[in-house]
Amino acid sequence: MTSAPPPDRRIYVTGGRQRKLLFKDEDESHLYETALILEVNPEDGSARICVEYQSPSEVRANERASVLFKSGTLRGGKLYICTSTEVLIFEVPSFRRIGYVSLPCFNDLHHVTPARDGSLLAVSTGLDMVIKFNQSGTMLQEWNVLGKDPWARFSRAVDYRKIATTKPHRSHPNFVFELGEEIWVTRFVQRDAVCLTTWGKRIELPGEAPHDGVILGNKIFFTSVDGRILIADRETLQVSRSIDLNEVGSEKKILLGWCRSLLSLNDQLLWAGFTRVRKTAFRENLLWVKHRFQETEKPTHIALYDLSEGRRLHEVDLERYGMNVVFGIYPAK
Repeated sequence: MTSAPPPDRRIYVTGGRQRKLLFKDEDESHLYETALILEVNPEDGSARICVEYQSPSEVRANERASVLFKSGTLRGGKLYICTSTEVLIFEVPSFRRIGYVSLPCFNDLHHVTPARDGSLLAVSTGLDMVIKFNQSGTMLQEWNVLGKDPWARFSRAVDYRKIATTKPHRSHPNFVFELGEEIWVTRFVQRDAVCLTTWGKRIELPGEAPHDGVILGNKIFFTSVDGRILIADRETLQVSRSIDLNEVGSEKKILLGWCRSLLSLNDQLLWAGFTRVRKTAFRENLLWVKHRFQETEKPTHIALYDLSEGRRLHEVDLERYGMNVVFGIYPAK
């Protein structure tokens, strides 16, 4: 790894702390005990806890249901973030909570972002939906990410916050973003991103399943779970570049982890997050790492990459600070 110094700009990282397991094969819906937000100082790799959070019992399936912060958006001095069943809005850097929404259709939320019109967009992964609502909790619109009736498989009368899991999912959408006035979402199973407001528009994302879809200028940066960055042109809707982060750096035979979370500092410099892979999770679409479990495995961490030079500049071990799963990386003001 190069000794080049990291940027001195601090960053926020969202995720959660894993509980001590009663059973080795505990499923993800019961794996995490506390949602965390860290502020990380890249210069020395230190971090402090900004938020430790527990969801109230009325929005949890049971007392052991996982609590962790998933993906969100930092915009206008506000961090919009979600747990599996809630959307929270924090004022930063104070982390005073200034907004909260929890709706019965929230099941396994993966991402929330403010929309251009001031509403909120959330990915209800457990229902294969994207939900549009306002900060008062009024539902405005729902989209099934397969282009079907949103309520054909599910019922408006059911409180899905009280259901631990609806797996298997038919699509498992992950991340919602806007291109102009269009609303798009990444789809895990279909390996693509699709437009929900102009059906038929699609960005094929070859390889393993995608997660983040971060816009920077005329490019969209996607992560894939096996550690690749796919860069697509927002005009042509074609992937123009694929970077395998497993090939960046000097170490050999190291399993980086489940790649999810991305912060682009510019079109060449970016942070990516990696969660330690649990060997019991083969049944959850992890066959791509099966042959690599004899290799050294890294802890949950974030790493800074220079794409122009193909170098990893810096990394921070998050497990030192009690974070065992990472979902989001954001610039600290």
